[in-house]
Amino acid sequence: MKILLDECLPRRLAAELTTGHEVKTVPRAGWAGIKNGELLKLAEINFDVFVTVDRNLSFQQNLAQLKIAVIVLRAKSNRFQDLLPLVPKIRLVLTTIKRGELVEASA
Repeated sequence: MKILLDECLPRRLAAELTTGHEVKTVPRAGWAGIKNGELLKLAEINFDVFVTVDRNLSFQQNLAQLKIAVIVLRAKSNRFQDLLPLVPKIRLVLTTIKRGELVEASA
């Protein structure tokens, strides 16, 4: 699965998800600073899943019309040590998530 990590997430999180997956960050894809609507349209062409901590994404975008799945992480902060406990849940979600679907992963 091809995974895109939002630019508000630590780069180190990518290394935790690479087993069996191709993971890139938004800056590494060359899309730093692009807003969510345009970013998701770009991402759906090259990626299967977008991972973010933006809890308002589902209210701002019509995800069902997109060809990309979204995982929203719910943690105390977007710091690596707060997100690391969510990695097993992210891996589990990646086994079942479908395009156009939004799934929240929390501690």
